[in-house]
Amino acid sequence: MASITIRNLDEDLKRRLRIRAAEQGHSMEEEARDILRQAMSRPAPAPNLGEAIHRRFAALGGVELEPPEREAMPAPPRLD
Repeated sequence: MASITIRNLDEDLKRRLRIRAAEQGHSMEEEARDILRQAMSRPAPAPNLGEAIHRRFAALGGVELEPPEREAMPAPPRLD
């Protein structure tokens, strides 16, 4: 089984983890595993194509496009 080390953990976060673990009757390590399990079991949100495109071009200052000129719609075919 793999192990992980978390460095630079905020003292307040560590204290809250210790309290939460004690309330559940777990060690801090077991509580951290439970939190990770729960977080990773949720499905990832569906990507939003529009937001992804916006983020990509936002760093470049955005893109301004002129709307295309509209033409009148052609008359529908006559079926008589």
